[in-house]
Amino acid sequence: MRTLLVTKEYPPFKGGVANYYYNLASHFPYHESFLVLENSASKLDSGRVFFSWRFAFSQIYRKIKNSKIDRVLVGHILPLGTVVYFLSFIIPFKYFVFLHGLDLSSALKVARKRKLAALILKRAEGVIAANSFTASNLLKELPELRGRITVINPGLAKDHPFVSEKEQEALREKYNLKNKTILFSLGRLVKRKGFDYTIEALKQMNEKDLESLVYLIAGAGPEEENLKRSVPKNLKDKILFLGEVNEDLKWQCLAICDIFIMPARDIDGDYEGFGIVYLEANLFSKPVIAGQAGGVVDAVVDGLNGLLVDPENIEGIKEAILKLKNNPDLAYKLGRAGRERAKEKFNWEKLALDLYKTIK
Repeated sequence: MRTLLVTKEYPPFKGGVANYYYNLASHFPYHESFLVLENSASKLDSGRVFFSWRFAFSQIYRKIKNSKIDRVLVGHILPLGTVVYFLSFIIPFKYFVFLHGLDLSSALKVARKRKLAALILKRAEGVIAANSFTASNLLKELPELRGRITVINPGLAKDHPFVSEKEQEALREKYNLKNKTILFSLGRLVKRKGFDYTIEALKQMNEKDLESLVYLIAGAGPEEENLKRSVPKNLKDKILFLGEVNEDLKWQCLAICDIFIMPARDIDGDYEGFGIVYLEANLFSKPVIAGQAGGVVDAVVDGLNGLLVDPENIEGIKEAILKLKNNPDLAYKLGRAGRERAKEKFNWEKLALDLYKTIK
């Protein structure tokens, strides 16, 4: 059997979706032929003019015919799913559609797109959702797809890169973090990540609560200046913005932090599709605090590898921070359980095998 993945997001394109497809392709069982048709040189979709994805018809058609493809995995329901849908009436092959969250919610907002997406999904052999929240939303819209949806979460490497004691000590020295309880956030600085409400939670703490606590925020984005302006004078030395960090510094921060926090929330259908960074923190045996919204509930199980909070409740976010800060035994327990769960359930070899079993 020969399988083709068609996607607009694939390395060198950066991002979580590109990483998801790359690793599923890279770890797919060796006895299966797995090909990828991606958008390098804008051969599928230039995105610059109206109907810019029309070239995808000839590209995908030729690839299916010349490579004798039996199954197509569609990385984007719109527009690539449209192409594959019509081609399936011309040449014989089965196809499966990936859904991540925002792709589905965007399609459902426009009547024309909603009808087209329904046609594509109903004709598909199956649907692969990157999180259970998206799968649930799809079933509400198309209940007839029950039994044809499989959830395959993103994964990660079996262990974290090595971070030396010397590197950790240097980072603590640089930001004056010795003998501090380090709260850490990492991500694009947008509202749905919940960093604004984390700052608000710290603003509500009294002097004793804040004792020894430092909050590091790594990332860049449109909310950066708003976040900085929201920090009062008395917290300027408690809330530190690191800016955009490279991979090495990311891992170093995860190594030295005590608690990872990202209370992500759903803002008009824009929600966290999964949150691989929670599991990266777990790999370092760190407990996490997450918002109970979107696909995050697949990454974080309340009371197992972290704490789930109502992301709209600032008081609840504050209480979760203090619960872990003041109870190191609980923090240790959640972090250790998170490490074992991340290594066992979210390794790419297992997830690629799940994909193989789903489409075979």
